[in-house]
Amino acid sequence: MDHNLLIGGSAGQGMDTLSGLLERSLKRNGYHVFVHKDYMSRVRGGHNFIQIRFSEQPLTSHRLSLDLIAAFDETTITEHLPRLHPEGVLLCDEKLKQHHPQLFDWPLESLAKEAGNAKTFTTVFLGLLLQWYGLPLEPTEALILEAFKARSPEANLKALRLGADLTEPRISLPPGSDEDRLLINGNEAIALGALAAGVTFYSAYPMTPSTSIMNYLAAKQTEAGVVVEQAEDEIAAINMAIGANYAGIRAMTGTSGGGFSLMTEALGLAGITETPLVVANVQRPGPATGFPTRTEQSDLSFILTASHGEIPRMITALRNPEESFAQTARAFNLAEKYQLPVILLSDQYLSDYTVTIPPFNVADVCIDRHLDAGTTYSEENPYKRYAFTENGVSPRLVPGKVSGQIVLADSDEHDEEGHITESAEVRIRMMSKRMGKLELLKDEVEEPWHLGAESPEILLLAWGSVAGPLQEALQLLEKETDLPPIGALIFGDLWPLPVNRLTALADKARILMNVEQNYTGQLARLIRQETGIACQRSYLKFDGRQMAPEEIVAAVKKEVL
Repeated sequence: MDHNLLIGGSAGQGMDTLSGLLERSLKRNGYHVFVHKDYMSRVRGGHNFIQIRFSEQPLTSHRLSLDLIAAFDETTITEHLPRLHPEGVLLCDEKLKQHHPQLFDWPLESLAKEAGNAKTFTTVFLGLLLQWYGLPLEPTEALILEAFKARSPEANLKALRLGADLTEPRISLPPGSDEDRLLINGNEAIALGALAAGVTFYSAYPMTPSTSIMNYLAAKQTEAGVVVEQAEDEIAAINMAIGANYAGIRAMTGTSGGGFSLMTEALGLAGITETPLVVANVQRPGPATGFPTRTEQSDLSFILTASHGEIPRMITALRNPEESFAQTARAFNLAEKYQLPVILLSDQYLSDYTVTIPPFNVADVCIDRHLDAGTTYSEENPYKRYAFTENGVSPRLVPGKVSGQIVLADSDEHDEEGHITESAEVRIRMMSKRMGKLELLKDEVEEPWHLGAESPEILLLAWGSVAGPLQEALQLLEKETDLPPIGALIFGDLWPLPVNRLTALADKARILMNVEQNYTGQLARLIRQETGIACQRSYLKFDGRQMAPEEIVAAVKKEVL
């Protein structure tokens, strides 16, 4: 059982309300849910749609083919009817009546008025959909009372029942599971990962699609004991986070590509002062304003060298909400262990889609601060913030921790104590000390996921949120009997680049094909730069929409057959 429905209309018509209630109803009925949103950068008008896919089995992606369309306007009908399965249906209000054998129209607006409030149109539609799928109304009635407690709850309950009375159940669904699951998106998972890691300060300037990290943490300030600061711009946001980390608390910032561009000078400040820093970059298409509400993976090459000069950094691409939680928590430990910036790469697709997953186990999160206890310092043995050590990582003392000991930090090149220097010899030693951390990080990076054939003739290379669609594409490709063995490596950690699994499989594969959401094949370019391994084929999508499993399958078949 796998159902894929689409709700479409103009911004402001109530699609988010309908989708939110329906996806939570499906979750409460025990189904796995995957919800993908496509929306324009406007408050009213335009064309937006939400795809809700549900199944008995875990889901990792949206799909192109639709089983049901819930149309709020004519644009939805004309735009998406070609994607409707031959046995699928399109449901709409009677005012949109068109002559099409798959279209069913209903008096939804009239029933909303009968319920006592014309704005209950979406709730009437919800009742119709629940009855269409044969789902009980009771779990949703509790959601209705919660969602509309200040806005005509009784009218909405009546509207729900009126909508359900329009039809008999048309689809027989198997019973759902009573397994406990979260319904969560990538940005919420980042926020929860930060809280689990002990973050107490988050500074950011609102920028789609990263803003909901800040919004989630702001809503939990009192409950979680975290301070959230909406800064005047991204420059202030990153400098606040650097200052907070210098002072010894766990802090992070988040933005999208345009905001990250403003942060690059301060990123260098964190590098030269060896201040731990976690930055989330939730990518969207650029350059400049680009597509504010769309998705892309086009910031990797930029982030590899962002900041003038050379600093050590770690870059991790998030592949799904589970990883968004775990890798965010991990980032704090690595940032503090090696005293450098750790950059988390997400994107609009991952930030916005919601999916059912098992609950996070917060008890598994280890908080390792790597702070100096300060018990060995005195006038005779003063603290040196940038002391040369055997492994290149200096002891980190919180300012004010030890009486009489000063924790200096300077954006100029400096000596061991933190005083400005012009010495060429000290410069060479300090640069070697800082950049040497990249060698230490090579022992920390995690190898990419290996999916599909164990010894593939065709090896697909991808990173970040492409993981979900690619996982399902591999399942579809396995059913193709005329294809050679196909496997995939999906990278999370990107810098330093883990190469062991890649080199082992690339030697045996006949064709390497990178699958990316950018124009220039930035992962393929990084791999060739670091290993000399070149991809012979590419599937690159950069129209702002996330690639679907069917598109990957078609691209692979085109390139290898």
